[in-house]
Amino acid sequence: MSKNIVVLSASPRKGGNSDILCDQFILGAEEAGHKAEKIFLRDKEINYCVACDTCQGNGGKCAQNDGMGEIMDKMAAADVIVMATPVYFYTMNAQLKTLIDRTYARYTEISAKEMYFILTAANPQKEAMERTVEGFRGFTSCLNGADERSIIYGTGAWNVGDIKESETMAEAYEMGKNV
Repeated sequence: MSKNIVVLSASPRKGGNSDILCDQFILGAEEAGHKAEKIFLRDKEINYCVACDTCQGNGGKCAQNDGMGEIMDKMAAADVIVMATPVYFYTMNAQLKTLIDRTYARYTEISAKEMYFILTAANPQKEAMERTVEGFRGFTSCLNGADERSIIYGTGAWNVGDIKESETMAEAYEMGKNV
């Protein structure tokens, strides 16, 4: 059965290491017959949540008019959500954390999703990325029926393109193919 996949690429640079792994995941998923769309967060206007709580009194409509409404629609409609980030100071980057915070208005609509995580870091130790994984799990623990499926740890990727020399390229492709 074909699945609808949304890939959230939080890399601040197109062609960055986590973004490259997103493309590998999509390549595998599309070859397996799934529909995948990458949303490059850098290209979207996503403001910070200002904790006004307007959304809680009006059926989930955020007071801010930016790109988040469209992204939320896609996340709610997806069968699979892939969240990808470079690891900065042992946690996810600001682009992805801002998106997560902005789901507050409608996070209950993100239910029964298969979740995949892609992380890249200069640090060669997979264990150094666990704080980032816990950040993902903190978010998904608030989602009804979220099912964590797999994690890609792209370690030792400091410079743009370093990940291309890594076994994680094949892992990301296979992860997408086996959705």
